[in-house]
Amino acid sequence: MDPFKIIVLLVIVFLLFVIVRSFRIVPQAHVFVIERLGSFHAEWDTGLHILVPFIDRIAGKVSLKEKVVDFKPQPVITKDNVTMQIDTVVFYQVTDAKQYIYGVERPLAAIENLSATTLRNIIGEMELDATLTSRDVINSKITAILDMATDRWGIKVNRVELKNILPPREIQDAMEKQMKAERERREKILQAEGDKKSQILVAEGEKESQILRAQAKKESQILEAEAQKQAMILKADAVREQKILEATGESKAIEMVQQALAESIVKLNQANPNERVIQLKSLESFAKAADGKATKIIIPSEIQGLAGLAMGLKSIVEKDTVPAKGSSSETNFHDYQAN
Repeated sequence: MDPFKIIVLLVIVFLLFVIVRSFRIVPQAHVFVIERLGSFHAEWDTGLHILVPFIDRIAGKVSLKEKVVDFKPQPVITKDNVTMQIDTVVFYQVTDAKQYIYGVERPLAAIENLSATTLRNIIGEMELDATLTSRDVINSKITAILDMATDRWGIKVNRVELKNILPPREIQDAMEKQMKAERERREKILQAEGDKKSQILVAEGEKESQILRAQAKKESQILEAEAQKQAMILKADAVREQKILEATGESKAIEMVQQALAESIVKLNQANPNERVIQLKSLESFAKAADGKATKIIIPSEIQGLAGLAMGLKSIVEKDTVPAKGSSSETNFHDYQAN
C-alpha cells in the first residue's frame, strides 16, 4: 500500500476524532469550567457545547448536587480537660463552579480540617455534660462558621451533624454509674410519691366514709323524728276524731231523748189526762229525784196531798201483810207504784 495514502487516511481519521471530540454534552446538575489558552473562558451549563480543539480545554467538571462527607473521629478536649472522640457529617453543595475550581486546591481536605479546628474551639469552651446535651447548639455553631469560611470557595455548607461523641472508657463507666444512681433515685422518688398518694387516697376515703356515715345517721334521726311527729299528729287527729264522734253521739243521744220526751208530751197531751194521772207522774218524778245524792229535797205543795195519800195506803198495806226480812218501806213504795 502506498505510504502517502496511509498518511492521508490517518490524518482523516485524526480529524474525524478531533471533530467528534469537539462536541460535548453537559449532564443535568453539572457545570463544566472551560479554559482557553490556559485562562478561564466560560462555564458550560446543561446541554450541547462545542470545544475548540487545541485551544479550549475542560478545567473541571463540577456537580451541583448536595454531597455528604463523613469525616473520621477527631480528638477534642473539653473545658474540664476530658478528651473525647467526635466524628462529624457535613452536608455541602457547590454554588459557584469557578470559585470551587480556582478557590482552593483540595476542597474536601480544607472542609475537613476547618471542621476539626472549629469543633475543637467550640468544645474547648464547654464542659463534658454540656457537650453531651448540647448537640443542636454545637451543630448550629459549626454550620455557621463553615458556611462563612467556605463561601469564597463557592461552597454552601447546609448542615453539620455530630455523628458520635465518644468519651473515655472511665468516663463512660462513671456516667453509667451516675445514670444508674439517678434512675434509682427517681425510682425511690416515684415509689415515695406513689405511697404518699396511696395514703392520701386512703385517708380521703376514710374521711368521706365518716362523712357519709354521719350524714346517714343524721338523715336517719331526722326521718325518725319526722316519723314520731307524724305518729303524734295522727294520734292527735285520732283522739280529736274520737272526741268529735263521741260528742256527736252524745249530741244525737240528747237530741233523741229530747225528741222522745217531746213526743211523749205530745202523746200525753193528746190523751187528755186527768188530775190524778198528772199528780201520779209528778210523784214518779219526785221518786227519781229522791234517788239522787242530794241531802235536802223540797217537796212541791202540789204533790204533798198525794204524798199523804200514798202514806195512808202504805199503812193499810203494812197492816194486811207482814214485810219480808231485809225489805224496806222504800221497796214497798216502789211496789205500790208499780201496781
